[in-house]
Amino acid sequence: MARILVGIEPRHADNSPCDHAVKPSGKPRDPDSGCPGRTAFAVVCSEHGDVHSPHHVKAVAEPAARAPRDEHRTALAR
Repeated sequence: MARILVGIEPRHADNSPCDHAVKPSGKPRDPDSGCPGRTAFAVVCSEHGDVHSPHHVKAVAEPAARAPRDEHRTALAR
């Protein structure tokens, strides 16, 4: 059985993943990187993809990731 992961992924305004180094403000550390800046955090499940809509604050996205993790744990325990 494959491992199911639920994580939090930073996103650009166009909902593409942001893997660039950014400042706490969300703006890129390297202005020449081509990164438009991080604007949101998405909860992503390796089995189901995006869970709900993106959150603008990581502290809000972390508790939102707990419910899908718990659902998968419950399903595996059966």
